[in-house]
Amino acid sequence: MSLRAPIRGAASARLRRTGGELPPSLADEDARLSLEDYVSLDGLSLAALVRSGRVTARELAARAFEAARRVNPVLNAVIELHEDRLSAPELRDAASFTGVPLLLKDLSVTEDGRLHECGCELFEGHVATRDSELVRRFRAAGFNLIGRTTTPELGWSASTECRLTGVTCNPWDPARSAGGSSGGSAAAVAAGVVPIAHASDGSGSIRNPAGWCGLVGLKTSRGRISAAPGTGMPPGARSVSFVVSRSLRDSAAALDAVHGGIAGDPFKVEPPARAYLEEVEQPPPRLRIAFTARPWNGRRVCAPVMAAFERTVRLLEDLGHEMIEARPPLDWAPLVDAILDSVAAGLAHRIDGVAESMDRIPSPANVQPTTWTAYRHGKSLAASRLLAAIEHLDGVSRQAGPFFEEYPVLLTPTSTDIAPLHGTHDAGRTDLSVREWSDIIHAEDCFLLLANVTGQPAMSLPLHESADGLPIGMHLMGRLGDEATLLQLGGELERSRPWRARRPRIHAALCG
Repeated sequence: MSLRAPIRGAASARLRRTGGELPPSLADEDARLSLEDYVSLDGLSLAALVRSGRVTARELAARAFEAARRVNPVLNAVIELHEDRLSAPELRDAASFTGVPLLLKDLSVTEDGRLHECGCELFEGHVATRDSELVRRFRAAGFNLIGRTTTPELGWSASTECRLTGVTCNPWDPARSAGGSSGGSAAAVAAGVVPIAHASDGSGSIRNPAGWCGLVGLKTSRGRISAAPGTGMPPGARSVSFVVSRSLRDSAAALDAVHGGIAGDPFKVEPPARAYLEEVEQPPPRLRIAFTARPWNGRRVCAPVMAAFERTVRLLEDLGHEMIEARPPLDWAPLVDAILDSVAAGLAHRIDGVAESMDRIPSPANVQPTTWTAYRHGKSLAASRLLAAIEHLDGVSRQAGPFFEEYPVLLTPTSTDIAPLHGTHDAGRTDLSVREWSDIIHAEDCFLLLANVTGQPAMSLPLHESADGLPIGMHLMGRLGDEATLLQLGGELERSRPWRARRPRIHAALCG
């Protein structure tokens, strides 16, 4: 079942099925689980129903398909639903997420035999030939992998807008961005299609859409989750894959299910002392928390975000933590230059590899303008310049290291602004240099890059809303390998300011 939105006005038979209908085989489904119940429960609760025999994995998949049918014509978050997953084996095992529907972002991980197009016309029709290790672990955790979500072209934007799949809208206000590059996953979770979805983060791409869509977005430590069989040591080693979710405990339990490396992985971190799910309920010790709302790029934090940030500082003080205004040293311009060189080299390598495998030639006809300028930049780089960029990123990490020996947590806003209107991140512009586009990408999410460079864990929590109801995320960055403290602190904040009952304007329970 394709849910792809029209591409530049096209109206092929495949695209006209946007939204879709449930297959006839489900017409007589004895739905013991209403759609309202489905969208109200998190993944762990749904899995418990499956294990108890009260509902089946088939019913969960049917409700997810129905939810997608309701919201996707507005949001354009889900590219494709796999109808064969409606008849998945009816398991009632002890896996944490038995039968829970999960959507995979169409980037960063692959599922054998499924399309993997990465939001790029050059890649259209590309079929993966192997499973990523994370995909295998998702299955082992009991997830039913029901489809794919949108992403900007090759993830090269902070907003999910591209020529191949169109614009993905924010469920809280469809005129605004859902963020990127995991915007499709974030929009689908926020709108009730699934309780949890795969996401990836190379420069904030889990946390940025989580902040703008009102979700939990945890970027794990470098080496916590295996990148196999993909590149284990990409330039700068910044990207990780994990999930976005509506409940902190879903993220914690998912991490319990998928963490750990495999033989040959280039990075390893110490295993957790106990289950991450237990950490969510564990009160944190009194922490010495650094906080700052001064962006390293010199951008101003908007008034609603600043007010929410100040409330968060006061809340943490009221909870007994020592709050100290401080931030790590960071020279913004050379950092962005180094990230740009490493990203451009990676894009060139990826584009050339797929083009060769599909016997295609990259060109502005099949690669959109801002990606094309990055591709050409990456092709032009001397090896010595790429090594210099990696060396600079290593230096940034070492420079920031002593700060986190003094402070176990750094609090910032997730973004300098609420979700921007569509067009703010227009990847079709032809008048931009590669550096000018890079500055646009990183304009609002400048608080997020450091954790990717250092490899430290970081998390966006949906603690606040603006006066007009738009989510405002708060960002917590911890020490390398210390997801436990972030989850303890996140659990304390969730209990103080619960968010799971909030619903956006475009939601499966509200759309007919």
